[in-house]
This record gives sequence, C-alpha cells and structure tokens, in this order.
Amino acid sequence: MGWRHLLFANWPVEPAIVDDRLPDGLTADLYDGRAWLSVVPYLNVDVRPRGLPAVTGFELPELNLRTYVRCDGEPGIYFFSLDAEGVLGVVGARLSHRLPYYNASVEMDVADGQVAFSSERRHPTAPAARFAGTYEPVGESFTPDPDSLAAFLTERYRYYTTGRRGELRYADISHERWSLQPATVALETNTLFEANGFEPPETSPVCYYGRGVDIVSSRNRRW
Repeated sequence: MGWRHLLFANWPVEPAIVDDRLPDGLTADLYDGRAWLSVVPYLNVDVRPRGLPAVTGFELPELNLRTYVRCDGEPGIYFFSLDAEGVLGVVGARLSHRLPYYNASVEMDVADGQVAFSSERRHPTAPAARFAGTYEPVGESFTPDPDSLAAFLTERYRYYTTGRRGELRYADISHERWSLQPATVALETNTLFEANGFEPPETSPVCYYGRGVDIVSSRNRRW
C-alpha cells in the first residue's frame, strides 16, 4: 500500500495515562520522560495483498489514534482505534491484521497544498467519534535525525495488537525513511480521545506533514 498526505498531530501525556490502557506485555515508549498520543489522518492508496497486480488495489482514507510502545525492548506502535471508509476494507483489516478498525464516513480533499479531512464513525455499537480539520505543510522538507522527536514519532517499523483470546500479536512494516515538513493544523472537531477513554488534550500538538511513503507489511503473527 501507499500512505499519502499524512498529518502527525502529537500530544505529550504522562506515561501512566498510556500504560493503564495497554495490554499485558506492552509498556509506553518515552521521549524525554513523556508518552505520546498521536492523531494521524491520511489516505491509503493501492491497498492489496502482496503479489497481486496494482490494478486490484483500492483507496482507503483513514484516521487513527495511536501511541508508542515497547515489547521486550522492541519499539513499535499500538493503535487505540482506526477509522476508515469502506466496509470491505475495514472487515478485511480486522480479520487479517487484528486491528481495531471501525467503519466511518470519511471525506478528504487536497487543494493548493492544504488537506481538508473529516470523519464520522458509523460502526454499530462502537463509541461515537468525529474529526474535522484542515492541515498543510509549512517550511522545508527534512529527514529527521535518528535521536529526534520527529524520528521517535514517525520512524516505526512494527505495530502490536491483540488477538481474539487476548494474546499479543505483531506485524513488521518496511518503507523508506520519512521526508517530513513542519505542519499547521486547524481542528474544528476531535473526539477521538474521549471515544478511547482519554481526557481531551489542553495543549497544542506538535505537528508534522508527510507527503507519503510506500509500505509493505508482513503477516500478523503471535508474539
């Protein structure tokens, strides 16, 4: 698949706030003593099983709330929720990757370098969640230094999740290093925190924009 026009909107939080919500085996990964929660809207393109021709790929606009974790010292991402438009894509991701995807009505428009993104969850029995805002890159592109906050928040090559019986699972992903830009965001609505049991943030986020990378994911495996 490909990831395009991403906003990484990142808020620092106390580590205990994240640790209390993680499954056994995972602990919050910290930068300067703080855990982080990130809202990431973007567009998936050319989504398809490995080995199939590009003509079989489809687009999947997506919005997720994630944090940064370690498992036996190995860094990765843990997703609290992923909202996407398209029942087939959502069902497929739930079954094949054991990820907490929710069906949503999503609109994304890119014009003159600015991205307008809105999402409203439509998934039966799931907590309501809405997001609406615009974002755009500002400033020059850069490749984040390995020890920087930008690299901590973006250069992640594994995600963790849980299976039907609560067992810890993971998948590895591969892609080129990110080229990022500082970003500005105007948030109209964001209830992802409340939908996932967190207090809404009171501070402004640290924001980066990524034009995109191409992704290959391994199969989802038991840890």
